[in-house]
Amino acid sequence: MKLSNINRRDFLRRSTSATLAAWAMGAPIASMLNGCKIGAPRASADTVILLWMAGGMAHTETFDPKRFTAYEKGMEGNRVLSTFRSLPTALDGISFSEGLQSIGKIMDKGTLIRSYVAADLGHILHSRHQYHWHTCYEPPQTVAAPHIGSWIAKELGPKNPVIPAFIDIGQRFSVGEAEELKAFHTAGFLGNEFGPFFIPDPSQGLESVRPPVGMDNKRFEGRNKLYNELISKSPVADVASDYQRESLRRSMEQAYRLLNSPEAKAFDLSQEPKEVYDIYNTGRFGLGCLMARRLTEQGARFISVTTEYEPFMGFDTHENGHTRMEGMKKMIDAPVAQLIKELDERGLLDRTLVILASEFSRDMMVEGRPDLKVLEQVKQPDILNDMKFYGMHRHFTDGCSILMFGGGIQRGYAYGKTADERPCKTIEKPIRIDQVHQTIYHALGVPPETSYEIEERPFYTTPDGKGEAVMELLGKS
Repeated sequence: MKLSNINRRDFLRRSTSATLAAWAMGAPIASMLNGCKIGAPRASADTVILLWMAGGMAHTETFDPKRFTAYEKGMEGNRVLSTFRSLPTALDGISFSEGLQSIGKIMDKGTLIRSYVAADLGHILHSRHQYHWHTCYEPPQTVAAPHIGSWIAKELGPKNPVIPAFIDIGQRFSVGEAEELKAFHTAGFLGNEFGPFFIPDPSQGLESVRPPVGMDNKRFEGRNKLYNELISKSPVADVASDYQRESLRRSMEQAYRLLNSPEAKAFDLSQEPKEVYDIYNTGRFGLGCLMARRLTEQGARFISVTTEYEPFMGFDTHENGHTRMEGMKKMIDAPVAQLIKELDERGLLDRTLVILASEFSRDMMVEGRPDLKVLEQVKQPDILNDMKFYGMHRHFTDGCSILMFGGGIQRGYAYGKTADERPCKTIEKPIRIDQVHQTIYHALGVPPETSYEIEERPFYTTPDGKGEAVMELLGKS
């Protein structure tokens, strides 16, 4: 079956098979490129915060606005490049879309990338592109590819032995495409101890790190003991290798330590002053940003905060794009800006790499990219006679925006460029996912040839170990 023809069911089936196969694998064996270990780059960051704009954030409606065209009934859709006015930012000559003024004011602290190009994966599925972004591997794989947070947790370990090295805030698996999303929220062959510690709702974060209501410590300790016995005696023991069983046990022990530690207070947002809490309180994403700051202070290694992918919700703007984008901007603008300001004020930004990204962008008229037609999934008329068609509704992969702050990233810098007229595609300095990942690894001091022997072949942090850091993005922070 050609990769371009794969559908959601095939993706899910193959991903599930790879995940089950990972359970049977033994300990991953560190391998070296050509038999020799290249020196690790000097680290400029210790912690990563990924702010994930799930669903496809339109670049022309956010951080790379084009010519504004107001809505008029009967207008030609091809005239519309941006449905919001542009406003200046702290970067000379750089404007952001209206509604993102707070983030615009702190762009002197970071870098704007305007030239991310998402992969050509055939028929566009959000879960497949998200899998690709988070693992750097095109799905499906015969091996359960680790999430970038799991690679970092494995290579660098926890900064604080009590705080999980990889924490995921805001992602639930009770929404659409839940199983597909699970496929990349995993440590894969690296072992469960390096997988994400989930906080689905940051407003209830403390409940995630303490025994259930009504269960005293003695009873909870008894359950923990029983769980460890089940790992050895249940059907899991027949499927999982010794390494994977021990990794699962270690992950549970780590969670148990957290339950009984003073550091658990980092998950209690009620300890924040009301005036600070209120700035972040735009919903689960905003409170997730607040928790990310608190966890950074306590020594978390990799933190992901997501707007959450739910089909036809959030940034997945298949209709009513303009009004939906207004709401999303209100959700992200103040919390993201406040997070960067507070990290900077507390002396944490220099060693914390913050990344804001999405799986791809959107356009009103073009699906995929101009020179590679894919199946159109939105009925978007050429003439707009209804406000619900005013906005960016189709998936666009040829030009996307990423923001980076701290951790050695250049301050007050813009990288790459997209065309000013449709198609608003990348025309200068294209950057792809293996380059994004390797730039992150470089900032953390992870060697570019890092890999493990799996299925008698090396499995690298980037495909075939060919990803190269974009050194132009790295500068004095």
